[in-house]
Amino acid sequence: MIIDTILTGLTAHTMNPDRPTAHVIGIHQGRIIGLDDELAHVRARQKLDLLGACVVPGFNDAHNHMVLYGLTRREIDLSDVRVRTLEDLYDAVAEQARRTPEDQWLMGFGYDQHRLGGHPHRVVLDRIAPRHRVWLRHVSGHLAVVNSCVLDGMGPSAAERAVSLRGRIVTDDEGEPTGLIEEGAIDLVRALTYPHSTAELAEAIGRANRDYVQEGITSCTEAGVGTGWVGHSPIEVAAYQQARTTDALDVRIQLMVAHEALHVLDAHADDPAGARLDLGLHTGFGDEWLRLGAVKIFADGSLSGQTAALSRGYAGARAHRGELRFTAGELARHVVQAHATGWQVAVHALGDRAIDVVLDAFEAAQHAFPRTDVRPRIEHCGLTRPDQLARLRALGVVPVPQAVFIERTGDALVTALGPERAEWAHRHRSFLDAGLTVPGSSDRPIAPGSPLRGIHAMVNRTTDTGDVLGPGEVVSPAQALYAYTMGSAHAGFDERVKGSIEPGKLADLAVLERDPTTVPPDTIKDIAVLATLVGGRFVYDAPGFVVDGGVAGEGASAR
Repeated sequence: MIIDTILTGLTAHTMNPDRPTAHVIGIHQGRIIGLDDELAHVRARQKLDLLGACVVPGFNDAHNHMVLYGLTRREIDLSDVRVRTLEDLYDAVAEQARRTPEDQWLMGFGYDQHRLGGHPHRVVLDRIAPRHRVWLRHVSGHLAVVNSCVLDGMGPSAAERAVSLRGRIVTDDEGEPTGLIEEGAIDLVRALTYPHSTAELAEAIGRANRDYVQEGITSCTEAGVGTGWVGHSPIEVAAYQQARTTDALDVRIQLMVAHEALHVLDAHADDPAGARLDLGLHTGFGDEWLRLGAVKIFADGSLSGQTAALSRGYAGARAHRGELRFTAGELARHVVQAHATGWQVAVHALGDRAIDVVLDAFEAAQHAFPRTDVRPRIEHCGLTRPDQLARLRALGVVPVPQAVFIERTGDALVTALGPERAEWAHRHRSFLDAGLTVPGSSDRPIAPGSPLRGIHAMVNRTTDTGDVLGPGEVVSPAQALYAYTMGSAHAGFDERVKGSIEPGKLADLAVLERDPTTVPPDTIKDIAVLATLVGGRFVYDAPGFVVDGGVAGEGASAR
């Protein structure tokens, strides 16, 4: 038999405890066909010596926003890479205004009031861009600042409608809007731009894809498509299909559907009553490239924006405990209706009070419609009390924390929560000790999306100021690597086809310059990705990466 490819000269971490390492990998028709001695007498069309590189299963980001990331790549960069002060931010907006025709949108993403010393203000934005519509989104995605042009476009009853959406248009002591809008009020701004065209979204996916494959990402979960808080178009899935059919998408995608896209459909009396996507589609529909994942529901806001629902008040503001986006009864109804019709359910919950409500809803769903191996997910699971861990285990919950938030907002979390509770933020070790499987994820573009940076954060948990936040939650490099491979595969019911380097599994691989398990822990984020393979095909190779047998991908550098 002649197979497609044999890779040699490597050390692979397989994620298979029965066979933890390998040095030769055989690939045929997109799948791994054998390892090491199994290939001793097998010929291949190409044989590539990776010259001592480290190979791991392709990284799988279990919670990110690919479309949003692709869109923000064309917006004003308000992250701390460019913007260090409010004056920097205003200068960036003014510069963009000079280049943009009047009455057009000026959109920016990624500002953090904790780093800038405060939120931008409407009055200043009006002065520097009086004839543009300015929309600057907070790094959390749960806050934004707009100018008067946008506020006027929201209509005279915007303040009342914001409250009905469980949001707020913030005003000063004199009752004048500052430009800051919170949570559901952002929907009023989104309505002015929604929906995006399929072509625009497909282009955004292509832009994101180019960055993803350079970071070794071969799979990811798009954490919300369609309508509602995170959607960009009611036909958003079509953009992914277009990107795939036009070869703009190399990464395998699982799509979370915004729960607002589900509705009651007529069905046979023998079928369970509940909320459905049209035609009855639910979790699992699709193929190995593009597939429906969980339904996405929001329970609360963000910790950095102090809108996450806590059982005790925020430090320095004991009366303020954040907000639930639904009452407990409303949330339970949404969860039960989706669970009843076959969906895996994923609920965004940052605060411990929100987690309590979500666990109650998961329990109610299983009681009403018992199912096996449902793997309900809590996205972020940001502040988990010790007493909640056993309940997570009992309900089979998959927590989806983002350790990279510790790096970005850890110091602010200590200020917002106090030192004791901040230790519980974005746990990992405690989840493992409770018997839970933890995936790796970034929430990109809310936080940096490189998996190696995420692994670095899991292992180090250092804040901007160098403090270690929650040292008891630190995990080993091997455990962090497992999270971004098998852990994420488990979260999406994909562990039979991806997440490890084993015969029969998809040949999705990341080739690394150095081994994350042996380098000094504080250098993991600096490891270079040399190449990325999806289905055995080089979709990225770093400039100058040459193997014995030729240039690895024959020019496959991310298109």
